[in-house]
Amino acid sequence: MTRALIIVDVQNDFCEGGSLAVDGGSDVATLVSDFIDAEGGDFDYVVATQDWHIDPGTHFSETPDYLHSWPVHCVADTRGARFHPDLDTENVDAVFRKGQFEAAYSGFEGVLAPEDEVPTGEQKLGAVDDQSSEPPVTLDDWLREREVDELAVVGLATDFCVRATALDAVAAGYTTSVLVRYTRGVHHDGVETALEELEDAGVELIH
Repeated sequence: MTRALIIVDVQNDFCEGGSLAVDGGSDVATLVSDFIDAEGGDFDYVVATQDWHIDPGTHFSETPDYLHSWPVHCVADTRGARFHPDLDTENVDAVFRKGQFEAAYSGFEGVLAPEDEVPTGEQKLGAVDDQSSEPPVTLDDWLREREVDELAVVGLATDFCVRATALDAVAAGYTTSVLVRYTRGVHHDGVETALEELEDAGVELIH
């Protein structure tokens, strides 16, 4: 089997000090980096997703309900949208950006960032969008081109973007697991519900 690790949205705005911080988000950045150092050889590819908002409409709100609307976060080409500095991106093969003009929770809604913006080593901000005339490459396109058939999902947040990414992965036919230790959620009750939903959908939960 060809395996890929998907790192979901380990970005500054979702970690302590960010505009939409998840409790323990910074810990996830460190834990995922340590996991890749120790177990990265078990994966053929490592990819990462980013919230990358330009004008996502009602996804942003001054009076958010923290279920369907949220404070401003991960605005394209800002510090908040960058990967957390404790996340080692040296071995990330590709980055997929989602939510430019609408709410987007699943990494499978993302499109491939320009190759020169994959943040290996020194992290640099790139252009807001890709001016290439080539059609956008989705996460599913990229994985299928490389004959990936097994996915492990980590990152933020368990009950939103990790959940959505894993559900889309298993629905698309990938053998999918969520490495629960390397995730953190927004709402405690929401995390429990999300994990039950994932398991019911056929996602393997690895604690």
